Amino acid sequence: MKVTGDQALVKKINTSIALEAIQLHAPISRAQVASMTGLNKATVSNLVNELLEQQLVLEIGPGQSSGGRKPLMLLFNRHAGYTIGIELGIGSFTAILCDLSGQIVLEEANIPIRSNESEHVIDSLCDTITALRSQAPSAPYGTIGIGIGAPGMVDEEGNVLFAPNLGWRNVALKRAIEERFPGAIVTVDNEARAGAIGEWEYGAGEKAQHLVYISAGAGIGTGTIIGGELFKGAYGYSGEMGHMTIEANGRKCSCGNRGCWELYASEKAIAEAGKNVSYHSLEEIMQAAEQDEPNALHTLHQIGEYLGVGIANIINTFNPELVIIGNKLTQAERWIRKPLLRTVQQRTLQSHQHGLQIHFSSLQQRSTVLGAANQVIQSFVGRTKVSV
Repeated sequence: MKVTGDQALVKKINTSIALEAIQLHAPISRAQVASMTGLNKATVSNLVNELLEQQLVLEIGPGQSSGGRKPLMLLFNRHAGYTIGIELGIGSFTAILCDLSGQIVLEEANIPIRSNESEHVIDSLCDTITALRSQAPSAPYGTIGIGIGAPGMVDEEGNVLFAPNLGWRNVALKRAIEERFPGAIVTVDNEARAGAIGEWEYGAGEKAQHLVYISAGAGIGTGTIIGGELFKGAYGYSGEMGHMTIEANGRKCSCGNRGCWELYASEKAIAEAGKNVSYHSLEEIMQAAEQDEPNALHTLHQIGEYLGVGIANIINTFNPELVIIGNKLTQAERWIRKPLLRTVQQRTLQSHQHGLQIHFSSLQQRSTVLGAANQVIQSFVGRTKVSV
């Protein structure tokens, strides 16, 4: 299929290119934008004037002269608007309000959900969204939208098709939020894919062209960036690697399969191990491990090994340059890091280990909320750095 475009589309693309240059390289002059983007100076001047009128760009005064008149330097106006990012978890959710550069202004963490019933969850989300919007600083564009990272399979229309850990099927989450907040940009994606974007934009994954993000918490999900673009699969369902089989005749999973990776390498493994001891959560097992309790140390060691098994499979399949482990299990890095890395080294093809880096996220549990917020920002500014 041939793609064609009129003059308006060309202008939109050029505006996106110019704005991206200003976002990434500010303070920057008009001449530098032209040199960096390949756009001619007259085009850049016209585009910048429009961006100034739209209050997306600010002039901050003269820069250094290279021999002639001092150029006026430009900044992206990160306070032109604010966006809300949400990570929907199991039994709780986290929400942030951030500016257009991803700087967090307000955060509401671990807001409890009394019931996983979809209408109740949506009501709770909307109550928090309303509260954050009311606290947002004054801005030309106000609160531009809401981005949500949800567990499970999410289609291109923002429907949660299947979220076994929530017990959801075919929940029209995006439409429900849009109806409550008309005019707002609303995006809904799988939480691990949103996490991959968060890491790519704000965390350890910056500039990586081939990245896999592992969201390890109540379950396991993955987000994959290939060639600088988020990989969604043929129908938008990629990332459910928590349900790849690790044990052929293993325990029954809520998805209907047996031996799924997340049963052995997420908080579900802690719950299983805790049936006969006094700990039932990540926080409790870490407290026990601090006291060198043998069962706690053994369980965390096993979780590290099983994480390593799954990650080795992913590396052998995708050959990434970077693997980032995020979400709640980053809190247990002290105990799971060594067995994880040792298992990856033992089970990964030697050729695939060349240049490979494995990091625990510096964003910790904020990868998804920041990625979800960024999806709204990209929709707002029209930038196409990652195709989502």
